[in-house]
Amino acid sequence: MWSESKRKPGTRSGFRGWGIVLAQVATALALLGVWEAAVRAGAVSALYLPAPTAIFERFVPMLTHGQLLHHTGVTLAEFVVGYAAAVVAGIGFGVLLVLTPSAERFAQPFMAALMSVPKVAIVPLLALWLGIGFSHKVAIVFLFSVFQILYSTIAGIKQTRREHLKVARAFRASTLQTVWKVILPSAVPTLFAALRVSASVGLVGALFAEMLSSKEGLGNLITRSTASLDTAETFALIGLVTVLAVAMIAALDLLERLLFLRWRPA
Repeated sequence: MWSESKRKPGTRSGFRGWGIVLAQVATALALLGVWEAAVRAGAVSALYLPAPTAIFERFVPMLTHGQLLHHTGVTLAEFVVGYAAAVVAGIGFGVLLVLTPSAERFAQPFMAALMSVPKVAIVPLLALWLGIGFSHKVAIVFLFSVFQILYSTIAGIKQTRREHLKVARAFRASTLQTVWKVILPSAVPTLFAALRVSASVGLVGALFAEMLSSKEGLGNLITRSTASLDTAETFALIGLVTVLAVAMIAALDLLERLLFLRWRPA
């Protein structure tokens, strides 16, 4: 039975939450301090592992010159279009297959075969078919993301309780109402776990495509900085990509809390 959660964090739990955040910040600062000290003491060569301060000093002019914002926008545009297409296709096709079991049985071997094809091997073919422009990167992001979403949608929908479906039929809910108000909410935990993973993987796909064949984007910048042995710039770009990935996952967490987590299993 589904009921609206009325639990509110108390003062003690609030302090506990802040304590965890402070512990996380302290741990991160301690690790950065050890890293900085190891490089300055000569235990690690700055050529291979630059100090955090050197990375920050390299990042600031990159940001102020404006080129970094342009390349970040290119990568984000490729990711957003490809990932959005993967979400729509993965969820839509997953719902369709679950609602028509015969279609799922028919498509199962084909989906397994397509998912098993190594994506790295397809990238050169996609460049041949689509060129090395925007559509090439979007297609790679789509391929890196869609199967995780598709299979998680199917698995999540199959967790729907029969009692909920019986209640929907008793109230004469339409197919669309049943999908939106019963089936998809049941799949939310599994689906959002897949959305988080596929977001990170999709961003990696965009970077990978840019590193192989592109004149723009963060992946291209990483390739250029690595080729010139500018490890400080490389680490600055890696840090930026990490921040973007964390921000995407945080946005998905917020979306899940705002739209779906009002309803929990009683």
